[in-house]
Amino acid sequence: MSVGLMPAPNPPTFDPSECASRSHEVQRLAWRMQSCVDQVDVVLTSLRRAQVDDWLSPAGRAYRTTIALHASALMRARESMDASVALVLRHSQSVSVSSERGP
Repeated sequence: MSVGLMPAPNPPTFDPSECASRSHEVQRLAWRMQSCVDQVDVVLTSLRRAQVDDWLSPAGRAYRTTIALHASALMRARESMDASVALVLRHSQSVSVSSERGP
């Protein structure tokens, strides 16, 4: 059995004060996301320190290669998160602008 989305019986009305509050909530989300980006930076720094450059054996090279691959993937994820922060902040501004226009 398929369950579809039912439209709301009455479309919501937008109160400017509610939109301002929504803008603030969206900004708070962006700040929390930025905190995650900052935490990823800490992890990347730790990975750089864990390179064990003086370990010259084949196992050491394999270890460094693995760490580098994981760091690269984490850096790509960090860049995506950073771009998402910018998009969420931009969205918070559009929520503010829409509240200024009124219904």
